[in-house]
Amino acid sequence: MTQKDITFVADFLTEHFNEAPELYNRKGKYFNVERVGQYLKDEDDDLVSPPNTEGNQWFNFLKDSTHLKESPLLFPYYPEKSLHFVKRQMEGVIDQCLQKPADVIGKSVHQAVCISLYKVSQSEDSTPQLFKLPFLWNDKTSNLHYVLFTMLENSISKIHILRRHTDTSRSVSNGILAVEFGNFLNNSINESSDSRCYSCLDAHFYDDETVTVVLKESVQQEGKERVLAQLPLS
Repeated sequence: MTQKDITFVADFLTEHFNEAPELYNRKGKYFNVERVGQYLKDEDDDLVSPPNTEGNQWFNFLKDSTHLKESPLLFPYYPEKSLHFVKRQMEGVIDQCLQKPADVIGKSVHQAVCISLYKVSQSEDSTPQLFKLPFLWNDKTSNLHYVLFTMLENSISKIHILRRHTDTSRSVSNGILAVEFGNFLNNSINESSDSRCYSCLDAHFYDDETVTVVLKESVQQEGKERVLAQLPLS
């Protein structure tokens, strides 16, 4: 150790571990502990050197406020406790607040319908990602829920639209359908079916009647064409 290190340690001990006769009656607490470390101890004991809140603007504001002084909206302050103690108290309050909504929501959720989208081999080590970019939309006028998504593998040129009524007891026609883009942008029927094939990069509802899609040309070449298209649901 250098002389500078020794001086630093000596100054630290002198500042934080002076004898404190007022603490002699407390078991094992004969010195002023380092003021930061005491807040980080995971124990319920009172702080050895609690902070001095005299002149604190926030505490003075609360003290002078008739309405806020006893407000249940303010988390209580524990000037004699560590941060670990306060953290446990706050977690308990938050858990209590969330428990009732969790129970109510959990009991109200149930499966309305089950649709098989694809099957994978059970022998595969890991299931491939076949479900992509799901986008949700709620048509409040018609009380309909929509889900847009694409499937990888053999159907990259298709976008699937799932439609359900918000009232689970009611059904709608064409609950799920697929729109295939393929070569619909070809300039003429004479073009090869493989020359201008498009796949969907992204899809969102523009409004209750229109879907916006971003398409890309599927051919493997530089300068692939990108198309922004708006499709009416009808």
